[in-house]
Amino acid sequence: MTLAATYYGANGWLLEFDDLRVLVDPWLRGSLSFPPGEWLLKGELPCERKVPEKLNLLLLTQGLADHAHPDTLALLPKDLPVIGSAAAARVVERLGFTSVKALSPGESTNHQGLRVRASAGAPVPMVENGYLLEHPAGSLYLEPHGFLDPTLEPQPLDAVITPMVDLGLPALGAFVKGCSVVPQLVERFQPTTVLASTSGGDVRFGGALSRALQMKGSVASTGAQLPASSSWTDPRPGERLLLKTDFSD
Repeated sequence: MTLAATYYGANGWLLEFDDLRVLVDPWLRGSLSFPPGEWLLKGELPCERKVPEKLNLLLLTQGLADHAHPDTLALLPKDLPVIGSAAAARVVERLGFTSVKALSPGESTNHQGLRVRASAGAPVPMVENGYLLEHPAGSLYLEPHGFLDPTLEPQPLDAVITPMVDLGLPALGAFVKGCSVVPQLVERFQPTTVLASTSGGDVRFGGALSRALQMKGSVASTGAQLPASSSWTDPRPGERLLLKTDFSD
């Protein structure tokens, strides 16, 4: 029984629950921009990445382009099953994906032995999804903006994927809340491992909005506050991290 994770930068991950391979919020090639145009915010990848092989599921937390990235989604087979927020489901349906399951916070579904429970995530502006993932190989929680659904009950998990810094704008405050949410996540889930996400991967941003962005804290300073029972990792893109192995079976 094996639980593993590979980071792709920004919000993207490949999660492996034994032989079940789940691609999360991928951005593998092309630029990234938001309306009304690149002058506001444009992201560039330092290098393109190959689509992982033998995928079983595409899991999308949000419908925004940094989570449901159109150029990347165009690379994927249209019969790949998709689970996502309502906004993400609309994006992939427009792109021609044929097996799409939309989940609202509080709803759950099962896919090849993986239980996927949606939780209330970031309001951007509509409330998007976080996910609690449970499989015989391991358990994991992820939400890319640091918004923890208060209705999620405490339970021990193998791993948590979360931002570990705050990102915000002077007039609007933080829209990514890593510094404040990590202690709550550790208290709620007692994870063996905390994986830093959202702000990593050497992505280059330009435009008017990028010049106004403010970062608070650091992954190292947030990690230093964790109890000894929880280790933390600031993952390098492309590095496969083995989170749990059980040979008892």
